[in-house]
Amino acid sequence: MKNLLYIIFVFTISTNLFSQEFQGKAYYQSKTTMDLGTWGSRMSAEQKSAMKDRMKPYLEKTFILTFNKTESTFMEEERLDAPGSGGSGMGAMFMSAGSGNPEMYKNIKEKIYLQENEFFGKKFLVNDKLPGFVWEMSGEQKQIGKYICFKAVGTRVNDNFSWESLRGPRNQKPNDSTNNKENDKSEKVSDVDDETNTKVEKIEEVVVDAKIETIVAWYTPQIPISNGPEQSYGLPGLILELNTKNTTMLCSKIVLNPEKKDKIIRPTKGDVVTKKEYTDMVQFKMQEMRDNRGRSRGGRWN
Repeated sequence: MKNLLYIIFVFTISTNLFSQEFQGKAYYQSKTTMDLGTWGSRMSAEQKSAMKDRMKPYLEKTFILTFNKTESTFMEEERLDAPGSGGSGMGAMFMSAGSGNPEMYKNIKEKIYLQENEFFGKKFLVNDKLPGFVWEMSGEQKQIGKYICFKAVGTRVNDNFSWESLRGPRNQKPNDSTNNKENDKSEKVSDVDDETNTKVEKIEEVVVDAKIETIVAWYTPQIPISNGPEQSYGLPGLILELNTKNTTMLCSKIVLNPEKKDKIIRPTKGDVVTKKEYTDMVQFKMQEMRDNRGRSRGGRWN
């Protein structure tokens, strides 16, 4: 109760000090652990190590959140990678075309986000509602930099693209027509040779398999902005640390009211799609590439 009163007091006082023209920047260091799912069980230790080395540029990044009281943009900081560190093949194409990190615009007043994506040469504008976070406040606190932060545990629906969703039949070659009830679901997913509506529906069955995700956030009421990295929002203060199942984002630097303010621009370019429509499209194309590659290697995909 004492902590709750303190949060309310600090949030109220700080809010009065922040003008409508207020702007800030928060820099986040992101680290993601790689979950290879069922694919990993087929890899040797050397293959796993090589895969993680190739994927490192995608797993350790720096992001910048530029925010005012109601709007923000969240984007990856540009960097020069060492030659040969970008990976290759289907994985690299997936990361760059289907699941990269284009700038995200977020409006916490309207509870929407917009993102301009380019996929296989075509531009799309993802326009969707922000996910509904259910936060449970905690009395725990710690200091991040010079800011006192409080812990909150939240849940949301995670419908992001998953490598595991591209899994093929287990213990069965793609060309094996054996009717095995145990592998029936996998056969449906991999049976995508015909360009029909049935194909789309089969892929969609996997994409829609969204899961409830638990998130741990540390926020500071000293910066009374109900915002945070990626799509996070809804707490009485800026989120300085965000922990999900595989990713940790930790704020390493904050700049408040810089002399030169960046214009927060609402994106408008591209064919408008929802997050689900865009994810389904990426899923469909990656499954198609997987199947084509499997057939070209005689039914194997390594």
